Formats: sequence, C-alpha cells, structure tokens
Amino acid sequence: MKPADLVRRSAAYLEAHGVESPRATAEALLMHYLGTDRAGLYARTDGLDARTAKLYGRALCQRCSGTPLQYLTGEQRFMELSLSVVPGVFVPRPETERLVEVALESIAAIPAPLVVDVGTGTGAVALAIKGSRPEARVLATDVSEAAVTLAAQNSARHGLNVAVHQGDLLSPLPADLRGRLDLLVSNPPYVTREEYETLPEEVRAEPYEALVGGTQVHERLVELAPAWLVPDGWLVVEIGADQGALVQALFEARLDQVEVLLDLAGRDRVVRGRARAR
Repeated sequence: MKPADLVRRSAAYLEAHGVESPRATAEALLMHYLGTDRAGLYARTDGLDARTAKLYGRALCQRCSGTPLQYLTGEQRFMELSLSVVPGVFVPRPETERLVEVALESIAAIPAPLVVDVGTGTGAVALAIKGSRPEARVLATDVSEAAVTLAAQNSARHGLNVAVHQGDLLSPLPADLRGRLDLLVSNPPYVTREEYETLPEEVRAEPYEALVGGTQVHERLVELAPAWLVPDGWLVVEIGADQGALVQALFEARLDQVEVLLDLAGRDRVVRGRARAR
C-alpha cells in the first residue's frame, strides 16, 4: 500500500477512536518512521517494509490509547526550535510562546541580561530566550532529573549554552546570583486538581507534578523574586485562563508595574511584574 493510501486509512482509524487532527497525526507518525518530510511522504510509491509497518501500527494503537503524539515521534516544535521530547517530561505548548515573547520584550533594553527559567522541562523557554539573545547568560532549573537531563541534551543539540540545574525553584542556583537576575521566567504547573480530572487522556499521560499546582508555585516565586532580582528586574509567569486576577493580586503585594497579558485567543496567559528598589 502506498503511503498516501495508508495515511487515508490511518486517519479514518484515528478519527473513529476520537483522536484530534487524525490526518495530521497519521502523517506525522508515518513521516517519523519513514524518516522523510511531507513532500517525500506523498512522493513515495513504495510500501512499508514489515518492520516499519509493525512500528507504525503499534504507534497508531498507542496514540488511540492516549499516548501524546510527541512521545511517539520524540519531537516537538517550539518557536524556531525542534526539541527532543521523552515520556515523563512535560511537552511544551504553542501558547507558551507568548510567555517567551513577553520575557524577551521585558529584557529588550538590557545588555547581556542574566536570566533564569524555573521549571524548564525540555528547556523550551530557556533555549528560545538564549537563541534570541545569544549574549544573555541563561540558567534553568527543574526538580525532575529526567527534565534536567533532557534540557541539557536539547541545549547541546542546538549549541545553545544554557546551564541546567536540578532542584526546587531557585534553590540549586549559585548563591552569588541573589540580587543579580534581570529576568525570572516560569511556566509553572497551574492546573487545579479539579481541572486535572477533566483533562483529555493524552494530557493526563504527562507527569502529574508538571501539570497540577494551581497558583502555589506562582505564590512561591513572588515571595522569592525580590531577593533574587535586580531593582527593576522582571518576574514573568504563565497562568491558567481564569487565574489572572488571583495571580495579579499576588504580584501586586510585592512587585510593581504588574500586568496581565493576553494570548492570541484573548485569554489571560501571562502575568509580569517588576522588582521594587531596595
């Protein structure tokens, strides 16, 4: 069977099992196992060999069972980066690109800024900032050993020098960085326990601790930020769509120039605030 015909049949199978974007999913999986792009996929006239057919069929079943597509292909695109992804590490989302945009805007006028990304996961936010601001010193932290290993691998893959440290929030950072950060940025776990139960199966296949947290981590970051940021340094965080007012209030207790910023869909997505003079 030609790949083009296989895509059609696979898309119908995925759709019957309730998988979103069934045709795009079938194409992505088949391109992955054939090692080709979309043009090469549809130009191909040969069928699949037995081994590839078996791997592809297994991946279709896994996708129907709720395994995220990115865990099957091992790749996720984020801004200009193609990032390696593995099970057990949070998959970066397109909406988090808004967090990076706000972070970069916040440090646009600062030469050679010092930046820390908390809860880095794959390293997506830290690497996107470093790619856009090569002269910046960028560090990243994560409590997960798997995430720290993966972020370091993605850093090496793209030749972007980001120092990745394992530990809770800012605790693994060198003490001499206190009071010197120009930007503290984070996409923390912000889904509530109640919301978690309603999430699609494929989202719940990702690590619980990378998803669920409400505004607890936001509150902890606000408490830590004044001691770690330079005066006028920025704390920039991603939030859930209904958390704008609550996180804004947390920020206003300790920071100035607090803003709730929207994503492209018009939903609250990012909150930022600036450290006060000491």
